[in-house]
Amino acid sequence: MVSLGCPKNLVDSERILTKLRSDGYAMSPDYQGADIVLVNTCGFLDSAKEESLEAIGEAIAENGRVIVTGCMGKEAEVIRARFPNVLAVTGAHQYEEVVGAVHDAAPMPPSPYVNLVPDAGLKLTPRHYSYLKISEGCNHRCAFCIIPSLRGDLVSRRPDAILREAEKLVDAGTKELLVISQDTSAYGVDIRKEPRMWKGQEIVPHMTDLARELGKIAPWVRLHYVYPYPHVDQVIPLMAEGLVLPYLDIPFQHASPAVLRRMRRPANEAKVLERLRGWRAIAPDITVRSTFVVGFPGETEEDFQYLLDWLDEAQLDRVGAFRFEPVEGASANSLPDPVPEEVKEERYARVMEKTAAISAAKLQAKVGRTLEVIIDEVGEDGATGRSQADAPEIDGEVFLRDAGHLKQGDIVSVSIEDADEHDLYGVPLA
Repeated sequence: MVSLGCPKNLVDSERILTKLRSDGYAMSPDYQGADIVLVNTCGFLDSAKEESLEAIGEAIAENGRVIVTGCMGKEAEVIRARFPNVLAVTGAHQYEEVVGAVHDAAPMPPSPYVNLVPDAGLKLTPRHYSYLKISEGCNHRCAFCIIPSLRGDLVSRRPDAILREAEKLVDAGTKELLVISQDTSAYGVDIRKEPRMWKGQEIVPHMTDLARELGKIAPWVRLHYVYPYPHVDQVIPLMAEGLVLPYLDIPFQHASPAVLRRMRRPANEAKVLERLRGWRAIAPDITVRSTFVVGFPGETEEDFQYLLDWLDEAQLDRVGAFRFEPVEGASANSLPDPVPEEVKEERYARVMEKTAAISAAKLQAKVGRTLEVIIDEVGEDGATGRSQADAPEIDGEVFLRDAGHLKQGDIVSVSIEDADEHDLYGVPLA
């Protein structure tokens, strides 16, 4: 299995592998030992599509028997034109079709019942953290995005099914649940009148109710891809109570009202600043991470300066930036006044310099404090982990000395001794 793209794709890969394992298939650690290579593709940006095509080409060159699935499956003709020998092409979250294609290409072993599958399914992440997908699709129609055409409109999972999966994951060793979807704060809007019973009580399919119940199951619960609807304010007290990590991943994308309108996103940046202050008053340690697009068509120097000034005031903890990239099928492609590539590069460098300085100051303020850290890797003497402010793969890390006695998945108290622009350094307390 070659799994590309976002954590949502990773969850799809885990589901596919879990079903195949229950059918009796084993997973090969390399191309040479595999009867079939599955490539789960990403199709969000042209650069991601090219990476997916390169992965398919490598799999064909190394093995020859390749099944393609994922977001780029919507462009089967493009894939087949370049690689006519692929065995099958399916779209995103089409689990049955993928499994059926494997059955056709490499018929199921005669005794699948001897190959046991863990209750939590097969995972592609370390044992101590797991992604938990709560919905598929998205109801927004942002000008730069083609996700709805790839994955459809919002379809929320039943809350009892999500909580049951969370329990299985925790029973199997998960310490940190990373809640994901295309729009986590929209969870349940399609099934809001369909409450479900869970452990003798009725659970409403709503972000706040779900977060509260997940907080009772796992030591750490982290919320990703949160659109800043008003009801997000209701989650902040759960963070103050310790039920949910004080962390929000909110893709603001820009701050200039003019750019946000062209992006077809709400343009109420002043209200966001006010809400940030309110959140910090309730949960002082809250970490807000976000992503921003620079060089969107029509973005003026005034718009960009507005964004820099907004970042100065917002003081976000973690920021990623992307240069605008046209995506086939996105309405933004037809907008007037494209920004020259050299201007995009210059603005990208400026925004990264700005946010790196903010990050460095925020991390420096943590020196001397004691923070809870989850351990990801352990060496002979040291260890690497993450604080509550750090999601795996995308945020910073905490590097620990005198930590060889710890185990992966431990949650320990750490005295922070130093910091740089992105990471912290410390020592575990006895």
